[in-house]
Amino acid sequence: MKQSSLRSAIDNATQSLIDAHVASPEVDARLIAAHLLGVPATQLILAEPTPEFEADYAALIARRVEREPLQHILGTAPFGVHDLKVGPGVFIPRLETEVLAEWAVEQAPTGTVVDFGTGSGALAIYIAERARPELVIGVEKSPVAIAAARGNAAAHSNVRIIEGDMTDPDLLFELTGTVDLIVANPPYVPFVPEESGELEPEVYRDPLEAVFSGDDGMDAIRGLIPVAARLLAPGGKLGIEHDDTTAALTRELVEADGSFENIRNMPDLTGRDRFVTASKLRTN
Repeated sequence: MKQSSLRSAIDNATQSLIDAHVASPEVDARLIAAHLLGVPATQLILAEPTPEFEADYAALIARRVEREPLQHILGTAPFGVHDLKVGPGVFIPRLETEVLAEWAVEQAPTGTVVDFGTGSGALAIYIAERARPELVIGVEKSPVAIAAARGNAAAHSNVRIIEGDMTDPDLLFELTGTVDLIVANPPYVPFVPEESGELEPEVYRDPLEAVFSGDDGMDAIRGLIPVAARLLAPGGKLGIEHDDTTAALTRELVEADGSFENIRNMPDLTGRDRFVTASKLRTN
């Protein structure tokens, strides 16, 4: 297969993805080609396609046309400086969560950090590498996600992935009052059925229990706030990611708990309030 044929294949794939209403058709077409050829997308012009490339490429593009997430096709999702292994049953980390990750690093935790709903381990690994606390515990319910997170975190001796529910009143009871920092990227989308067409089809390829949280999207957040209040040491920090429609409600719930001060909304990269941060009261 010649370079001209490669360019033609990518152009045809891009048009197929445009027709399927994929949000970033040219980028996806190029990334899938680069993945098959084992080169960075910036070096496609130098790649030498194999004889089987055309058929293999067509098969992967067909999966994307059916709105299978690009990250499932590639097998990885970028977060920070890493490409984390993901797949069906593992929540795909999003770019906006890096804002929460960087906020967490800026808190300079030195002791214990807990990541509620760790999924692929993205937040736990980011904080472990950048802040170097003594221990980061990633809490996750899904056995599939636990396996992925443990694989992604295997090189990080200060990361421990455990099975647990962020809303369990007894979660990590032995750490009550000792945790320096808690981050949470919980399920927070108000439930809407797929047939409504309100959300992109890719959303429903993530594990639904990691996306939706009741009719108003707040079930997990309501449950995790008292757990965080119990676990945090006086002065410990809490950061919660939430839907852009529930910024005020999330802040109100943290305030209503009565265990926190310095409660603030924090915007994402587009300026929308997507996080609430707070500090555990030093005295009750």
